[in-house]
Amino acid sequence: MRIRKALFPVAGMGTRFLPATKANPKEMMPIVDKPLIQFAVEEAIAAGIEELIFVTSSSKRAIEDHFDSHFELERRLAEQKKYELLKIVKNILPKGISCVYIRQAEPLGLGDAVLCAKHVIGDEPFAVLLADDLIDSEVGDSTHCLTDMVQSFERTHASIIAVESIHLSDSLNYGMVGLAPNVHDYPNLLPINRIVEKPLAKDAPSNWAVLGRYVLTPHIFKALESLPKGIQGEIQLTDGLARVLEHDALYAYPIKGKRYDCGNQLGYLQAIVAYGLRHPKVGTAFQHYLNAHITLAAESLV
Repeated sequence: MRIRKALFPVAGMGTRFLPATKANPKEMMPIVDKPLIQFAVEEAIAAGIEELIFVTSSSKRAIEDHFDSHFELERRLAEQKKYELLKIVKNILPKGISCVYIRQAEPLGLGDAVLCAKHVIGDEPFAVLLADDLIDSEVGDSTHCLTDMVQSFERTHASIIAVESIHLSDSLNYGMVGLAPNVHDYPNLLPINRIVEKPLAKDAPSNWAVLGRYVLTPHIFKALESLPKGIQGEIQLTDGLARVLEHDALYAYPIKGKRYDCGNQLGYLQAIVAYGLRHPKVGTAFQHYLNAHITLAAESLV
């Protein structure tokens, strides 16, 4: 029951960031000097994942290139004796980690992306990570979110979903869960008794929202296959999880770190500021820059 495989749905169009995403995947947008997808991959590897499965599209070749070798670049860096940069480039993926790329013909929902990987995942549990949700483990807890979730799965053997409390006015943007008393007393987990995709605030079962981290059993495949297709043929993972809940336990993992929603411009900018301030090379200079501009802004209001 060990979690060895992680799924990264990266076939979306990234329309919120046009024109930046017209030719470049949104998952390759950098937080200072590291793309969003690499943060998610590093989190998966830290949790013990050995096989990375990318559900991609024809416009996402840059992701495959990023995790592949670049012999010309490596040769030039070696010739120029830029060994620190060479080490960074060569160690984007540690040895022993394999990558699989699956083409999703159309972006038909997160549930469809999961189904695309059924033949690769097989009959074993797996993780799902959405690169848009950047979870900063250095804020609130030193352990990566997925590491905690994988360790929790080893005790429960049940599907686990990362959640965060939000304002109910935002419920239309999230899957929302209702929580039950924790009769099993699993650390860091709360039992889910209801899960709904993007409800109105008045219909939301609580203020706990589903985030882009999942540890799932293979039962999810049968549940997704049994769903009728929704608007424009989409299949939603949240609806599949509601089917799973009819027969199996489902747990919520309230995240401990700080989550940045990099699927929108404000969250993306917030992440850049947070990670930029502690960057080993530019963090101090960036702090001075921000302080100066904050002072100027305050003076302009006087």
